[in-house]
Amino acid sequence: MWESVDFDLLQEATLETLHMVGISTLMTAVLGIPLGVLLVVTDRGYFWENLVFQRILALVVNIFRAVPFIILVLFLFPVAKLLVGTTLGPTAATIPLIAGAAPFYARMVETAIRDIDKGVIEAAQAMGASRLTIICKVLIPEAFPSIVSGLTVTCVSLISFSAMAGIVGAGGLGDTAYRFGFQAFNDGMLYSCGILLVILVQLVQSVGDRIARALDKRS
Repeated sequence: MWESVDFDLLQEATLETLHMVGISTLMTAVLGIPLGVLLVVTDRGYFWENLVFQRILALVVNIFRAVPFIILVLFLFPVAKLLVGTTLGPTAATIPLIAGAAPFYARMVETAIRDIDKGVIEAAQAMGASRLTIICKVLIPEAFPSIVSGLTVTCVSLISFSAMAGIVGAGGLGDTAYRFGFQAFNDGMLYSCGILLVILVQLVQSVGDRIARALDKRS
């Protein structure tokens, strides 16, 4: 079985998966952290209270979270075409990956920030800290271990999503497993892609857990 494995093809597919997941994780963090912060600080009882804005933002986040990923890929084909000029390949796949993961991660960031003792925020306000300073110097640093843990979980989900995106032309290990493994009746390629995906998940989870523990003041 294993003699039928094309290692050059596996290497190319692994690099495509890393490309998709790397860009998507970075942009998910860039978008998800501000979204999560806004979901908290515009809610009732916080210093940027704006319930209309908060409810609209929460609704948008929930809509994107509710749409199954494979449907989201199909919906966002025109957006990918507009932004990157094609609907095929790993770069185009990052558009639905980010759209699916950023709202999910934003809710994780929101939960992490809500767990912060409000007394810490009140103490910062009493010392005359501005709202932006409270966000950058109090909220995010205090919640950072949980934010990193949430990003680890999100990155693992993105690896799974990238495999599904491969079925509709995104490339990567999912595409290789389907076309050169399943459709070609090549068990060696199919199992090799599955094993590589499991290894990627284990590496991401291990590194993310180590970083979160290192950042946690309680440990």
